[in-house]
Amino acid sequence: MFGRRKKQAAVPYDRGGKLPVIRSSICTGEQVAGFKDPVSGRFEELMLLRDDQDFREFLRRYQVEESEIKREW
Repeated sequence: MFGRRKKQAAVPYDRGGKLPVIRSSICTGEQVAGFKDPVSGRFEELMLLRDDQDFREFLRRYQVEESEIKREW
């Protein structure tokens, strides 16, 4: 019950059909990581990024390279 959480296994994503994106709010600075469908423009939110540790967890969990990520404002 109060034990350590298990680390979630890496979840592969469709590299051909979705792009990794970080959406940042201009007003509040809030950042959300997810994947965007380039055809429809639909954004799927996956994680709230509160600090660098959350960002590294997103990279590890979804096996994304930092150079692949696009930022949107």
